[in-house]
This record gives sequence, structure tokens and C-alpha cells, in this order.
Amino acid sequence: MTAHVCGIDIGKTVFHLIGLSEQGQIVLKKRLNRKQLITLTVNMPACLIGMEACAGSHLLARVLRAQGHDVKLMPAEYVRPFVKSNKNDYVDAEAIAEAVQRPTMRFVPIKNEAQLDLQALHRVRDRWMGRRTAVINQIRGFLLEHGIAVSVGPAHLQRQIPSILEDAENILSPRMRSLVLELRGEWEKLEELIDEVTQELAGAAREDENSRRLLTVPGVGPLTATALTAAVGNGMAFRKGRDLAAWLGLVPRQHSTGGKSRLLGISKRGNPYLRRLFVHGARSVLARVKRSQHRFGGWLDRLEARSPRNVAIVALANKLARIAWAVLTSGQEYCATVGT
Repeated sequence: MTAHVCGIDIGKTVFHLIGLSEQGQIVLKKRLNRKQLITLTVNMPACLIGMEACAGSHLLARVLRAQGHDVKLMPAEYVRPFVKSNKNDYVDAEAIAEAVQRPTMRFVPIKNEAQLDLQALHRVRDRWMGRRTAVINQIRGFLLEHGIAVSVGPAHLQRQIPSILEDAENILSPRMRSLVLELRGEWEKLEELIDEVTQELAGAAREDENSRRLLTVPGVGPLTATALTAAVGNGMAFRKGRDLAAWLGLVPRQHSTGGKSRLLGISKRGNPYLRRLFVHGARSVLARVKRSQHRFGGWLDRLEARSPRNVAIVALANKLARIAWAVLTSGQEYCATVGT
């Protein structure tokens, strides 16, 4: 009996596969390495294959799809309710096979190699920025331990470090002066690395058609455009703009019971990095964009008049995410005003 649907539990070197018949019976149960898995699936009749979205899943999905299979990726938290008993790899694979058949299941778009490369650049840049912040805070802490306080802001610290190191009257020991000098060198190196990646992402935004259209949206720069393209591609995985905003965690949480609807703060689910970029973009739009030249200008004025500033910023980030989805799915650039 051939498998109608398969679930694969992905590991680093070992993969567990469960195949179900049309009646839901287990007809295939295998523990394979990567080469054995590819050999098995290439000789199988085309079927529906489900996997959890994780490291290595996108590459394997592209390989299986090239073999003719219908491959679906799912978030791990959506598979968990289908686990029937104690956790093991075969039980997980069976749960994946059960979950992938659900008509209401939400799937993760399979990323191509270019999207994965862009995503890697963003992750490396974000890690370097975190390291830069840690180095700056460490320098400040060391100086403060010796009674030297520097004004808030990296620019102040960068400007004052040379004079602090050259001042022979302060109580910095020779060892501490040498350590601060080394930390400053690490900071400068991180700045160079961040600038190089930022320039590379800016170039990628100019070359990609979807990213170029996203750059026409207010508050969306090269970082947001390339990060969104890397994450969602052309946006067709979402039925509407609100679905993308919900995936970014920019819509209110709901706690309703007894017919009474209650909306809370934003859910903060999904991609925190993209959500942060959209919120920063909304903050810049709120401060600098001429509202009379945009369709949402009047709405933003009314919102800001009745809501706290941070609430207005998040609401604007929600709207910008929906506009970005419309730009991606329509194939058109952002239209600023009704008359254009």
C-alpha cells in the first residue's frame, strides 16, 4: 500500500518518516539519513509531504518539490496539538502527517536561496549590532567605575574616548587604558562590518523588483524592504494585509467570552525583527512625513489627537505593513495621494 501523505521529523543527520494511507493507517515507518531519504522519496509516487519549518527544512522542501511531491512547511507550535502521546521522533512525524492534512492549517512559504541569503545577512547584522551595544555599555561601565561619566549616546562616548585616554590626571590605570583602547578598536571593527552589510542590503534592495516597490512606501527603507522580501517573498501566502500585520504581531490581542469582545494590546507574535523595523519606520513617518500628501494623513491626525503617541506609532506600523502587503501582491508602487 502506497503512502498518501507523509510526515518527516527533521534532524541534523537523521530523519524519521511516517507514511499514512488514505484511510489514515501507518503504511511506512523509516529512520533515514539525508542520502537515504532523498533516495526513498525520489522512488515514491508523488504525495503530500509535511515538515516543520526549521533549519534545513527549506532546502529539503525544494529538493522534494523538484521530485514532484507537494511539500508543505508548518510552524512547530501548530503541529504540537496533534502529538498523541509521549514525545518521540516517530510520534512527531505522525503528528506532522496528521497536521498537514488539515484544511485550516497555516503554512510557511518555502524560501528560495536568495531569500535565505538575505535573511542570513539581516541576522548577522542584528547580532553585530547587539555586540556593538554590549561593547559600548562595557566601556561606559569601566569608565564609571573609575569616576568618569560620559553623556548618553554613542557619539559622545566616541568623541570623548581619545581625550580620556590622553588625560594623565584621571585615575585610569595603564592596564585599564590599554583595555579601553582594545574595546574601542573592537567597536570600530564592528562599525565597519555593520556598514558593509548595510551597503550590501541597500544594493540588494535596488536589484530586487519587490524590494524596489516597497521602497516607495513611507517608512520603508532598504532594511525593511529586504527583510520583508526575505521573509514573505511576494506576500501571496497571506490572504489580506491584516493577516500579514497579525503575523508581525501588530494587531490587538483578543480575549472574548460570553458574546463580549475585549481587545487588549498588540499580540507581539511572529517576527520580532520585522515588527521592530516597521515600528521604527512608523516613528520616522510620524515625525517627518508631510501628512497632507498621503491618504492616511487625515486618519493619522485624528488618531494622534485621541491616542498616546506610542499607540499612534504602533497603529501606523500596522497600516504600513498592510500597505506593504498591497504593494507586494498588486505588483504596483505605492500611490501617495488619491489624485496620483
